[in-house]
Amino acid sequence: MARCKVEQEDWLVVYLKYLLFVFNFFFWVGGAAVLAVGVWTLAEKSGYLSVLASSTFAASAYILGAGALVMVTGFLGFGAIVREDRGCLSTYFCLLLVIFLVELVAGVLAHVYYQRLSDELKQHLSRTVSETYGQPEASDVTASMDRLQQDFKCCGSNSSADWLHSAYVLSPEAEGRRVPDSCCKTVVARCGRRAHPSNIYKVEGGCVTKLEQFLAGHLLLMGAVGIGVACLQTCEGNMPT
Repeated sequence: MARCKVEQEDWLVVYLKYLLFVFNFFFWVGGAAVLAVGVWTLAEKSGYLSVLASSTFAASAYILGAGALVMVTGFLGFGAIVREDRGCLSTYFCLLLVIFLVELVAGVLAHVYYQRLSDELKQHLSRTVSETYGQPEASDVTASMDRLQQDFKCCGSNSSADWLHSAYVLSPEAEGRRVPDSCCKTVVARCGRRAHPSNIYKVEGGCVTKLEQFLAGHLLLMGAVGIGVACLQTCEGNMPT
């Protein structure tokens, strides 16, 4: 009877061990997904670096850091499970709790500061259009703005009218252009002289709206991955060690 009880307990331990291993694998995959999405986001917007607000990079850095932390914690979990080390398991579950709290705080802060970050992005892009674009010392900004307008098929910060009183259009370098050539549907030399809807992109809300939609789509994907990771954390936290 006693031997049967011991064998039953051994079987239960093995079952829990492999169940925890499977949960940890999905947790690690979730961390890899967060890291991959963060890298993808940075790679996708790398051509617009000069026209994005600094807060955008802070958010991306946080995402990459969170993904890396989850992956490191996942590796620790694998080691603790294989070695059946209670000390490592305790450390592992403490890290899970820390990650969960960080995700919770980040979610609250993102909700609180979203409008502030959106306003900062609008101000930065508006300043780029009105003051910085086309200046000799700002060639990187000019190239980034040109790529942004072509990739998102937009013109100006809020509309193509933003260019009318910009430093670039009012300068001799514009050569009579009313908008930069990158606003044109088909880019040819000095095509920006004709600001007709048939020639240039006339998008409601301008490039700001397009850029916000792009960033919101990536944040939605990262949020979905984060929720999945948090669910795995909850399941793992409820399992006996």
